[in-house]
Amino acid sequence: MLRIRLMIASLALGLFVAFTAAQDNKTQPPTKEQTAKSDTTQPEPKKEESKKEEPKKEPPKQEEPKKEEPKKEEPKVDPNARTFAPKFEKDKKFYQELKTQVSQVIKVQGQDVTQKQESTYYFKWNPLKQTGEKWELEHEVEGLKVSIDISGNTINYDSTQPDSSVTAGNPTLMEFFRKLVGTKFVVTLDKSFKVESVSGKDEFIRKLSGGNNQLDSLFRNIVTDDSLKQMCDPTMFLVPDAPRKPGDTWEKKATISLGPIGKYEVTYKFKYIGPGTEEGKKEYDKIEVETDLTYTVPKEPGGDGLFFRIKEGKLEQPKGMGEQPPKGVIYFDPKTQRIVSAEITLKLKGELTVNIGATDSKVEIYQEQKTTLRTGESSFLPTSSTSK
Repeated sequence: MLRIRLMIASLALGLFVAFTAAQDNKTQPPTKEQTAKSDTTQPEPKKEESKKEEPKKEPPKQEEPKKEEPKKEEPKVDPNARTFAPKFEKDKKFYQELKTQVSQVIKVQGQDVTQKQESTYYFKWNPLKQTGEKWELEHEVEGLKVSIDISGNTINYDSTQPDSSVTAGNPTLMEFFRKLVGTKFVVTLDKSFKVESVSGKDEFIRKLSGGNNQLDSLFRNIVTDDSLKQMCDPTMFLVPDAPRKPGDTWEKKATISLGPIGKYEVTYKFKYIGPGTEEGKKEYDKIEVETDLTYTVPKEPGGDGLFFRIKEGKLEQPKGMGEQPPKGVIYFDPKTQRIVSAEITLKLKGELTVNIGATDSKVEIYQEQKTTLRTGESSFLPTSSTSK
């Protein structure tokens, strides 16, 4: 889900630059009844004492044998179906490279603001321990590279290079990128390998806000527990959660709520093709995916740290003549039980009404994004900067 958040970040950044330029039954124990029957008196003068009968003892109640419920039969798994459950080994690290290319056009106040962005994030995952059927993993941002071109104005940042080579550009943005490097979270996965919890959120927000109360409030509205779970999913929400056989299709849906920025709803439509046929991919399982993304504005527009408010509008996957859902492809390694590579394309198009100060402006947006993911046994950072 991080690729969705990268699209969101690109959209927010684009808006920022564009405007800079122009959410009891009580049971009582049964009472014991005592009965006393007296004998009838005889006509003789001598009276016999009446004998009291002891209370009749009721035989103990026999409990009815419990009826055993019929055992539920485990669903039969097709022998041709593949299981895609991730596999971890304690302290056996694995690494990911997430590369994103964004092309965006924002039309505001009669001006076209174009943005091209390329970013590469380097992640390290370290399985810490297994407790029962749960796993804890440490997730670390090893490094990142960002290149942004906004209408000819460029911003470049590369964590693998000395600071002196990246001093040009927006100083605030540069500082933000620097703070991302080295960020760590501890992620707990349940028995179904879904993210159950993520620790480290408060420290992450404090680090990014740098003591700025306004930024702290903004990040706490955007970086919710649910959004953090989606960001820290080692499967990137792309792995099937049940055995699949060639030809099987299924869907996954997710909602990303971003407080004052709005809400994104994403639908993935998957199809398991079977073993790859391309050269160098034959030992992997191939899954095709179509992505549909819709953005809706916040129900109660508010500033919450933003210099603008999104009042109304909608962004969605372009539909119509000649428009086809963007397709992607995932390759899964059955030996390591991990995604070895993936390529996902997203598109957004629509119009928003944005308020800044006392002025409402119509903003037209078109954005395309291509994301590629690689997973391996060693870091994708340049050798000289690799930290293991």
